[in-house]
Amino acid sequence: MTLSVVPVILSGGSGTRLWPMSRPERPKQLLALTAAETMLQLTVRRAMPGPDSTLDFGVPIIVANAAHADLIESQLADIGVRDSRILLEPEGRNTAPAIALAALAARTPSDALLVMPSDHVIADLPAFHAAIARALPLVEQGWLVTFGITPDAPETGYGYIKTGEALEPGVHRVDRFIEKPDAARAAAMLAEGGHAWNAGIFLFRADAYLAALETHQPAMLAASREAIDNARRDGLRLYPCATAFGACPSDSIDYAVMEKADKVACVPVYMGWSDVGSWDSLHAISATDGANNSLRGDVVALGSTGCIVHSDGPTVAMSGVKDLIVVVSNGNILILPRGQSQDVKKLTEALKARDVA
Repeated sequence: MTLSVVPVILSGGSGTRLWPMSRPERPKQLLALTAAETMLQLTVRRAMPGPDSTLDFGVPIIVANAAHADLIESQLADIGVRDSRILLEPEGRNTAPAIALAALAARTPSDALLVMPSDHVIADLPAFHAAIARALPLVEQGWLVTFGITPDAPETGYGYIKTGEALEPGVHRVDRFIEKPDAARAAAMLAEGGHAWNAGIFLFRADAYLAALETHQPAMLAASREAIDNARRDGLRLYPCATAFGACPSDSIDYAVMEKADKVACVPVYMGWSDVGSWDSLHAISATDGANNSLRGDVVALGSTGCIVHSDGPTVAMSGVKDLIVVVSNGNILILPRGQSQDVKKLTEALKARDVA
């Protein structure tokens, strides 16, 4: 019998690296950055039942910030999703507890939970679905599966997964997880092969994840269970008990579970993935004009090349410049050279100190 694949979409991030468009009250997953639909809507769509998919997708579970409940419910309704379950965290406790809430709320313990961040891009959907299908036989046996992105560059901004022996065609035991490397180590891993980027996308049975928590993080499981047992329901929304969840240890699924569990596998896949983690990465996946400019909004660019310009209203006119990031949104203006978009975090921290961001 084919396992039911239940999408678990993690939507609690604040997306500060895409300031000023992305802000705490409307983070990047709730914005239309790469298409007409928001990133949350696109994430939900890639795990919906359809005539071209052989996978049995179930009703999605969204784990989100309680402050975004109205926006999320509205965006789901706009794409015809009206029977989701929305778990609203009273506070962020990182990914391992968020997934614990979803596993405890799953309708059937044997459901395969497809855990996905809400703010990633996957361009090749058939490749993603094929990778899920390859993983399901091991998932049914209780394995915890992560999807590793086949690297095409020595990136230093991602963690890596070293794959070991083949367990099934296209599925390997995880040898070890590797922290974000320096440039030399990243280049060496790319040349060596057998390494994948850690994208934070997972597939496992709900009961297998809860069993792993029982073994490796019993306090986290106990607090999450108490939070769900004492949750308040309101239509599609489930509000876990704030007191219980506030006492839950905070940790990522990688540190809390995946690096400790025995039956951990990886499916390497090349599927046009991006975490859209900066304005530079957004430029890399955006449509551009003949001068490699990505322009959205009322923008005039004369003799300019390699720029990304987004404006939510005011006209932006530029001439004879190259490789700039210019973003006008929410009454704020961001200007910096391409290649330095990681500095946005420093800027937002400086602005918070002035009560601006």
